[in-house]
Amino acid sequence: MSQVLPTPPQTRPAVPEDLAALAARHGLSVSGARPSLPDYVRQLWARRHFISAFATAKLTAQYSQAKLGQVWQVMTPLLNAAVYYFIFGVLLGTKRGVADFIPFLVTGVFVWTFTQSSIMAGTRAISGNIGLVRALHFPRAALPISFCLQQLQQLLFSMAALVVILLVVGVPPAFSWVLCVPVLILQFLFNAGVSGVLARIGAKTPDIAQLMPFVLRTWMYVSGVMWSIDNLLKSHHDWPTWLDDLLRANPAAVYIDLMRFALIDSFHADQLPPHVWAWAIGWALFAGVGGFIYFWKAEETYGRG
Repeated sequence: MSQVLPTPPQTRPAVPEDLAALAARHGLSVSGARPSLPDYVRQLWARRHFISAFATAKLTAQYSQAKLGQVWQVMTPLLNAAVYYFIFGVLLGTKRGVADFIPFLVTGVFVWTFTQSSIMAGTRAISGNIGLVRALHFPRAALPISFCLQQLQQLLFSMAALVVILLVVGVPPAFSWVLCVPVLILQFLFNAGVSGVLARIGAKTPDIAQLMPFVLRTWMYVSGVMWSIDNLLKSHHDWPTWLDDLLRANPAAVYIDLMRFALIDSFHADQLPPHVWAWAIGWALFAGVGGFIYFWKAEETYGRG
């Protein structure tokens, strides 16, 4: 009778070393892996010339098919301001009680357009440039930042027209105009942060781009673009305090009012919200830093799927 021998246990072939250790020993890394935050910032800084050139190229191409070309960079916000002047200033009478209403309105429209256009462009920064994202390796935050830079360049063209309007209506140049520089820097940081947040959301949910025009339109109507928040609050003493604080702390309204204070001599400091510079810096840091980190955390997911 033959004896059945036990089957020896099956063993897996020996692996010389762990694959991760092997990759590390040969200097290999996961393709598209998210770098550390300091490395990510250094990569962005190294590509600052690409960001600037990309923003300038997009701005130049924006009206390349129009016969008037770059003239529309100034004409578009001016026409918007003219429409708002007729509807709100004339028909609805919001110009009553507002000194220098035309500069007041044009400043509000230009500054608001900077935020609105930056956010809309940021929403499509990844989903609208998916070919570029998949074809080239670069820190993806360069896209929403470059779109905000493009809108800042657009605003500077508009500001040149605003200066002409101020001089025509009799607003004299003043040293306070220098305040435009820190205001624009803070607003740019805020816009870039919000754009980064929406770029990440839009990369996974492109339909957010269809919703944003309604959100931004509502935001515009409560930001004092066409009317004075200060006059409204003074005429409604019975409103709850939290509603007053909410309207004054609105980041869009904060940057608009600061720009009006810098440019228009009839817009006085008592028309600004309390602690306005603290609000402006706080919103810039909260949105700019928080939005940048939020976008960076999903760096390795952009362009996949």
